[in-house]
Amino acid sequence: MPLPSSLQRAIEQEAGRYSAKDLNQAAAGLSAAYRAGEAESGAFITSDLHRLAYAAVRLPATFAAACAVMEEVRQRWSGPPLASLLDMGAGPGTAAWAAAAVFAELDSATLFEADEGLIALGKRLAQAGEQRLLAAAQWVRGDLRAPPALAPHDLVVSSYALGELREEEASEVVRAAWALTGQVLVLLEPGTVRGFGLLRRLREHLIGAGGQVLAPCPHQAACPLPAGDWCHFPARLERSRLHQRLKDGALGYEDEKYAYVAVARQGGLAAPARILRHPLRHAGHTELPLCTPAGLQRLTVTRSQKGAWKEARKAVWGDEWRGG
Repeated sequence: MPLPSSLQRAIEQEAGRYSAKDLNQAAAGLSAAYRAGEAESGAFITSDLHRLAYAAVRLPATFAAACAVMEEVRQRWSGPPLASLLDMGAGPGTAAWAAAAVFAELDSATLFEADEGLIALGKRLAQAGEQRLLAAAQWVRGDLRAPPALAPHDLVVSSYALGELREEEASEVVRAAWALTGQVLVLLEPGTVRGFGLLRRLREHLIGAGGQVLAPCPHQAACPLPAGDWCHFPARLERSRLHQRLKDGALGYEDEKYAYVAVARQGGLAAPARILRHPLRHAGHTELPLCTPAGLQRLTVTRSQKGAWKEARKAVWGDEWRGG
């Protein structure tokens, strides 16, 4: 899903407050910090210029990943409408924008964020971007590790925030998030070995607390992936001219790799199987690397299998697999 045009215009309006040179330098520094792993603590974002560089460079990618996850949750969810949203570690509101784009039934949102500057930026983007849900959202400032007393919300999300904490802190945050979850909890992190490893362990905690995994897993059992492997998926985003210039990119798009887990109280149905990597296509057959309730499988679908063959030829990495 492309970045909403109103949000893109709002980011460009904010960018107009700075010179192209200053914004380019801030964006280059931010990209270098991410490549070096220095931005995981969040300490790099220390000025309004850095915050805007983040919104221009990273927000589109995290929005694309969050939209892909929200779409999957929408397909899997069979319970009552999700009317309220709580975003824990909201940044400038990226995941809330994605949730609003997918769940039209949302009528209230609470965004919890520690950085006062990101809250201010998020409010300006919501107002300029004419996003009803976010413009009326309640912003709460505070440390993610010590959230204030909040009411339960139907949909609770933590996006690209838990990786900035020590694992024991992240576990406590998720425990608190689950207590505030009325229906569905979504955890989204970068699609790295580290990001997936954290989610893998948090998934175990949530299952132990009675959570029902909606996605991406097709089962409630322990993750079958061997050590050193990781479950992640791609989200493709179209680059705006501003984004392309700041990333110094030759292509008009980029792929964001992400890992996630969505857990429900009840009322969902997991996929029968999940395609874990790019399908391998050959002249007379297609190989699908799958995660299934029975574990990892490499399924070969041949042309003679008709319905399954048709589905396999159009299947992509991250899709559910029903077998045609």
